[in-house]
Amino acid sequence: MIEALCRSADPLPEVLGKVVEVLSAVVESDSYFVYVLEGVELVLRASKNPHSEVVDRLKLRLGQGITGWVAEHKRPVAVARDAFQDPRFRSFNELPEDLYQAFLSVPVLSRDKLVGVINLQHRQPHNYSQREIHLISTIGFLVGAEIEMARLEGENSELSEQLETRKAIERAKGILQRDLQLSEQEAYVTLQRQSRQRRKSMKEIAEAIVLSEDVKRTPGKPKPS
Repeated sequence: MIEALCRSADPLPEVLGKVVEVLSAVVESDSYFVYVLEGVELVLRASKNPHSEVVDRLKLRLGQGITGWVAEHKRPVAVARDAFQDPRFRSFNELPEDLYQAFLSVPVLSRDKLVGVINLQHRQPHNYSQREIHLISTIGFLVGAEIEMARLEGENSELSEQLETRKAIERAKGILQRDLQLSEQEAYVTLQRQSRQRRKSMKEIAEAIVLSEDVKRTPGKPKPS
């Protein structure tokens, strides 16, 4: 299963979903979390628990809570009972699991570079064995490069999409300025208004304007003699 994951070329959400599947298959726990380092924050990007609505919303700074401590020091932390009494612990209203007794947190690394953090939690006290700690740490090491690659590919795709959107909007603005005798600001506001009224993205509106212009410029087919 781990080998298949490491060969994966899926986008980040799919990769992280598979990581959670691997974790739940090899170690029994009541809750699983995978945080990804994005800039200077750890963002919860995948989980297996009753409160998946916090995914993509919960963020931690390096050094914040046990998770942030693990990220900052790149060392695992295992707390067998009363995890919420650990001086490094931080509580979140969004996560009732914060009242769980046991807590295992390990760094996810790629060539010693921090990529994220994996957390496991147990409702009842649980003495994490060296085998469990080593196993989860090994998984974190094995999937670190894959997570980092998927994250970078996602960022590159987003940047490419932003560039394509900007190019379409700029060209559509130029068409509106020429045809309707508008200023650049007025053309932009027109695109915004059409986007709201038609409930389409500005890119879709811009592409429709550009397509209409291209059609007008395309020579018609010669009529049959």
